[in-house]
Amino acid sequence: MKMLIDDIIWLPYIVDKLSWKHHVTPQEVEEVLFDNPLYRKVQKGHLPGENLYAALGQTSTGRYLIIFFIYKKTHEALLISARDMNEKEKKQYGRR
Repeated sequence: MKMLIDDIIWLPYIVDKLSWKHHVTPQEVEEVLFDNPLYRKVQKGHLPGENLYAALGQTSTGRYLIIFFIYKKTHEALLISARDMNEKEKKQYGRR
């Protein structure tokens, strides 16, 4: 699936959670989202056309991340969470 993301919507409490819980930086999220990740639809959104997606990708330092976001009609990604991929997700990413 190809997706155009023009910008990321950063909510302060999400940025804080990424830092203390998952040790993921905003720079790492940007590296994955803006460098041709593997996208998959996770669930239908509450608003028409605004669904929850996951982006699987690798940072410049080799870290494998999965990023969850709501894809807005404005081509923005409303960041929900990001964490290291588990083994199953790494295999899925490797099969792309």
